Amino acid sequence: MNPARGQRLTLAGSITGAVIVALDGSVLTVVQPVLQRELHASVTQVQWTSTGYLIAVASLLVFAGRLGDHYGHKRIFATGVLGFAVTSAAIGLAESIGPVIGLRIAQGVFGALLQPATLGMLRAAYPPGRLAMPIALRTSAIGVAVAAGPILGGALAAHMGWRSVFFLSVVPAIAAGVLALYVPIPETRRPGPGLRGLNLPGAFLLAATLGCLVHTLVGLPDSGWTPVSSLAAAAAVTAGSAFVLHERRTANPLVPPAVLRSVPVISALAVLVSASASLFGVLFLGTYLLQDVLGLDPFTTALHMLPMAVMMVLGAPASAVLQRRLGYRATTMTGMLLLALGILLVSRLDEASGFGPVSLCFLVMGAGFAPVMVTATAVIVHQASVNTAGVSGGLQQTAMNIGPALGVAATTMLMGLATPGTAGVGGSGAAFVQAMGPTLVVLAALGVAGAAMAVGLPGRDRQPARSGCRAARAQTGMRYRTGRESSSGPPSAR
Repeated sequence: MNPARGQRLTLAGSITGAVIVALDGSVLTVVQPVLQRELHASVTQVQWTSTGYLIAVASLLVFAGRLGDHYGHKRIFATGVLGFAVTSAAIGLAESIGPVIGLRIAQGVFGALLQPATLGMLRAAYPPGRLAMPIALRTSAIGVAVAAGPILGGALAAHMGWRSVFFLSVVPAIAAGVLALYVPIPETRRPGPGLRGLNLPGAFLLAATLGCLVHTLVGLPDSGWTPVSSLAAAAAVTAGSAFVLHERRTANPLVPPAVLRSVPVISALAVLVSASASLFGVLFLGTYLLQDVLGLDPFTTALHMLPMAVMMVLGAPASAVLQRRLGYRATTMTGMLLLALGILLVSRLDEASGFGPVSLCFLVMGAGFAPVMVTATAVIVHQASVNTAGVSGGLQQTAMNIGPALGVAATTMLMGLATPGTAGVGGSGAAFVQAMGPTLVVLAALGVAGAAMAVGLPGRDRQPARSGCRAARAQTGMRYRTGRESSSGPPSAR
């Protein structure tokens, strides 16, 4: 097969997988009230349709990336995306809330399998110097899914019922799985010593750490520090400590030491956590501000926030171009400062704010988040060798799952501390606005801290992205012919 055609097919599969996951998450929030009524479920049970999925995904992402590094990303991707399709269809046929929760957890397992593989396949198909635009296109597609999800989900639920939203991704997911299985796209495998090479004890300890951490963060906004959340936090610390000790002693660490020693990778992960935590903290507050304080309905609320998604769609490809001209570090720092500025603008909103000021705030935040997402992800994938691309992709996805949970939990606690006993999330009018101001200032400071963390990212490439393309294409063609990757490893940090 022509290498260029294989790259396009790989990009199509990667984008499809990422969009399916993003669309699933964005449409579910719209149909949860209807689902609760028709299945006679409690609020807690409905929340577990999201919480169970999130815990399953976050706890397994890194191990799923390790599986892809060993057995091939397209095989793991195909397993994940086809499993995602089957569980989606099964949820649409479920007759009670119990099976829905169980199937959502299973869907989270398959989602964890496919997400790191979407980045691992790109790293296998494209040379490092040409990764920026594919990642940017993937980010734009995610932005479209996030923007369209609530509108599409609301329309489907209104005319065809809540079950229809779960059938939405079945056909494209099956198509992507078949494409990965039967079309010869680039594939890499790193043979390991059987199950020992997968480091199952380390995978279990990391899964327990992340699962307990996410459980704690998700529960804090609603219940605060209860005995259950405190126990989960203690379990996360204990399992995390055991994981670190195990990784130091094992001959097959789950996360390669070279990845953990890479300053650009660690900096990029920190930036992603900071950016996603601050952004989703604002989105959490913004929903209450627009609906409870300004009195808007969910559809009008989505329209007010739409400029952010539009900027993500348009800004992602532009960020790839900017990245080549300014470098990773300057592009990311600029994006983080724009995000912080947008958050500060939101802190100035009040009960009298109209469509113009609100939309401007979200437009600025979208303009800042797009280059951060594209550039930090590109650094993580760029710095990884083909043999560790899955684990690196799993770390990137983990950061993007932990960050929002952390941001929402921190925002809830800050709102309570701002005006004790009088406001907090769910308050209304002047009391809510009074608590919102200092909370958003802290979130903006987190964005500025993210800009400082970007200092560890590389500057501009020493050579233009086009240089060496002939050799890169030759290596890509070799991968098609042999099915193996002979890359010597990641480029050095610059």
